[in-house]
Amino acid sequence: MIVGIVTWELHLSGCHSLKDKRQIVSSLKDRLHRRFNVSVAETNHQDLWQRAELCCCVVAGTRRHAEEVLGAADRMVASEPLARIIDSTTSVR
Repeated sequence: MIVGIVTWELHLSGCHSLKDKRQIVSSLKDRLHRRFNVSVAETNHQDLWQRAELCCCVVAGTRRHAEEVLGAADRMVASEPLARIIDSTTSVR
């Protein structure tokens, strides 16, 4: 069993309230879960309007599959027009 985790530090420049942030983050989390069958959680900066940290986790049978899923998830987050990736870390074990 292989567990892969990617953590994104995001800047949400268009947010002017926590409600704006919640809409963007919730939408992104739901789309990641539906498309890639991964677990996603907001893990930091819950009280800041324009900043978020998301963690995405996948459990796979092979390292290659875990890396492919996390890579595709990373490309999806990078293409999100309302969020900019400030930092990203990936771990596969």
